[in-house]
Amino acid sequence: MTDTTTRAGLSIDSRLASFLETQVLAPLGRDAGAFWEGFAALLADFAPRNAALLAKREDLQAQIDAWHTGRAGKPHDAAAYKAFLTDIGYLVPEPGNFQIGTQNVDPEIATMAGPQLVVPILNARFLLNAANARWGSLYDAFYGTDALDAAPAKPGGYDEARGAAVIARGREFLDSAFPLADGASWADLAGREALALADPAQHVGTTDKGLLLKNNGLHIEVVFDASTPVGATDKAGIADIIAEAALTTIADCEDSVAAVDAEDKLLAYTNWLGIIRGDLAESFDKGGKTLTRTLAGDKSFTATDGTAHTLSGRSLMFVRNVGHLMTNPAIRLPDGSEIPEGIMDAVFTSAISTLDVEGHAKFGNSRCGSIYIVKPKMHGPEECAFTNDLFDAVEDLLGLPRHTIKVGVMDEERRTSANLAACIHAVQGRIVFINTGFLDRTGDEIHTSMRAGPMLRKGAMKGSDWLKSYEARNVAIGLTHGLSGKAQIGKGMWAAPDLMGQMMVEKIGHLRAGANTAWVPSPTAATLHALHYHAEDVFAIQQSLPEPMGLDALLSIPLADGVNWSAEEIREELDNNCQGLLGYVVRWIDAGVGCSKVPDINDVGLMEDRATLRISSQHIANWLLHGVITEDQVMDSLRRMAAKVDAQNAGDPLYQPLTDNEDGAAYRAAKDLIFKGVEQPSGYTEPLLHAWRLRQKAG
Repeated sequence: MTDTTTRAGLSIDSRLASFLETQVLAPLGRDAGAFWEGFAALLADFAPRNAALLAKREDLQAQIDAWHTGRAGKPHDAAAYKAFLTDIGYLVPEPGNFQIGTQNVDPEIATMAGPQLVVPILNARFLLNAANARWGSLYDAFYGTDALDAAPAKPGGYDEARGAAVIARGREFLDSAFPLADGASWADLAGREALALADPAQHVGTTDKGLLLKNNGLHIEVVFDASTPVGATDKAGIADIIAEAALTTIADCEDSVAAVDAEDKLLAYTNWLGIIRGDLAESFDKGGKTLTRTLAGDKSFTATDGTAHTLSGRSLMFVRNVGHLMTNPAIRLPDGSEIPEGIMDAVFTSAISTLDVEGHAKFGNSRCGSIYIVKPKMHGPEECAFTNDLFDAVEDLLGLPRHTIKVGVMDEERRTSANLAACIHAVQGRIVFINTGFLDRTGDEIHTSMRAGPMLRKGAMKGSDWLKSYEARNVAIGLTHGLSGKAQIGKGMWAAPDLMGQMMVEKIGHLRAGANTAWVPSPTAATLHALHYHAEDVFAIQQSLPEPMGLDALLSIPLADGVNWSAEEIREELDNNCQGLLGYVVRWIDAGVGCSKVPDINDVGLMEDRATLRISSQHIANWLLHGVITEDQVMDSLRRMAAKVDAQNAGDPLYQPLTDNEDGAAYRAAKDLIFKGVEQPSGYTEPLLHAWRLRQKAG
């Protein structure tokens, strides 16, 4: 039981209250008493509204369930279905012609195109790595991964042959993005003095040891340094190529963390404070030495006209708040109920970010005086309007100008996809981001149509009409309403951090589809993915993309009509789902790890968060509901996959095996996620995960 204190009728964890008052409000010069009174008034208004929106979700889902149940055995009638969704208010009228009016947006979001990282806010080391991933060594990225069309170098001494291949690949990139005059090649360059670009405007300045070049809005630093082993043996004296990489990073309070109580939330807010103030540091042991990681400073350069300038040395930071669903015991309302966690996040992360807006930061995050919050898991325009009103109220509470707080709308719920223009309209004065995500969106697709029939296998869903429509409409609707040049249009995660060669082949498709940012799983991946933005001019591509298509394809349901799977195919799909589910749940429940590289059923490490869990658990629940599989088959698969997950984690001395531990919290959580999956709100995993994690933490 934690100590609590009372402020304006709110019962607050004492550590959390002290943190906000001493570390945030005092430096801002805000009166703590007035803040808590204002916060209590805000909660009195918005907590009931939040609850009403959640009730509407459930009411709409109940009506959709009843519609499908009433038509059991009949062919799907797309026209009748669309009319039904309109009648119940699931589909709303289009808002008509409008352009977003967002102002004071940093160029990393508005006018530049490049990679984006998402990082769990609870892990300070990962958070620092991501924030510092604005610049990355291209030589290191090629040398240490399979992006060089070969396996990464093995541990040990320097591999000269591989090093030569890395240098050659770097020269190929320079020839492509920064061609030399008269058709010369960087491979033949004899030295810095002999360098003459075909387009001299690409040369923007010099650094202490290199040349600063620019292409498609992104910078490259070519480092000339003969004092290094690489530079000393290089004909031109080039020691490295430093790429501007992760333009933006999302510090995540949501899907990639296991934050269930005041202790966890305090760590999240403390780390965010360290990022905003610029003093976050993390010490760790490496090779028997203690190293301390801090935020990188800015990069100085002299422009070609002789004037001195700096470029940010860090990624521009968003913070992803929790969605509308969950509550948290860190603060209790006057009636004793838990605070809606999304409202708490909005107030606390914005208050911390106000230190940046008002000049109390070592480096500064936004140079335009904005606060960037990504808001996930909103269902439709009413919930977006609620967030807009909430951010208005937070700005008033903190004394900030209107629309200081910007919002990223994650297009990952079906009702948002179907009403995306209206969702954008609801936040048109502050929107800076929309994106797509296959896993969460598919989880909601399954849950919304849970009673329509058995769904396709997960792999087959990637070729579904609804998914193609979803991806294309997200970009087209964003462009129609003026996001290009003002906001990001994003695409989802490349999940396999060890498969960089495959990423370099496939992920350029996100740019060609019109996305000016896309998620990658590591700083190294960001450095490599940055090359795609040199190869393609996304803003030029956006000018030639088609208008938004209609709703019919989006509303098609990925049912397995007429499909007769073999027993082996069913077993294969079930095993795949159960292995992924157990591999993720055991870390979430037992270790409080919300995102990590989890081996899949083929032992390929994938960066997994709760979205993976949502799709897997909902898919199993759907097949159970419609008799494709039985409870006995599920339990058999869970037991076999538990043994596999145990073997995959055998090298972890803190790991608690699943085998012969079916009464353990992790195993029981996994079973609940499956067997109670139909009744979970929107198919979300958080209610069950939080309940079991709290039990585990309590011993």
